[in-house]
Amino acid sequence: MKISVESNGNITVYELNNSQASKELLAQLPLDIKVENYSHDEKIFYPPNKLSTSNTPLAKNAVTGTLAYYAPWGDVVMFYKDFGSASGLYELGKVVSGKEYINSMSGTIEIKLID
Repeated sequence: MKISVESNGNITVYELNNSQASKELLAQLPLDIKVENYSHDEKIFYPPNKLSTSNTPLAKNAVTGTLAYYAPWGDVVMFYKDFGSASGLYELGKVVSGKEYINSMSGTIEIKLID
């Protein structure tokens, strides 16, 4: 399962894992949604509906290109620098192309299923 995230004409592609949270994110696509800066290493967005983390692996070592879900806040996280781990952070997938564009994402992004 792959999704594309388009921002400012640049496309980043993620390969999702087979977790419950990933499936619930896919069910909400396509999305045109605001992306926000958070901290010094990630971009975030809030899907319309929170995701279930049942049978979803923790993101034990989030690195550049990791796609994750932070359950306490209900946001999806796209890391553009290595991060590590945090309580409540679940892995959704990994970037397969376009990771160099994550840091420059801004405004409204378009997210859709491509595979």
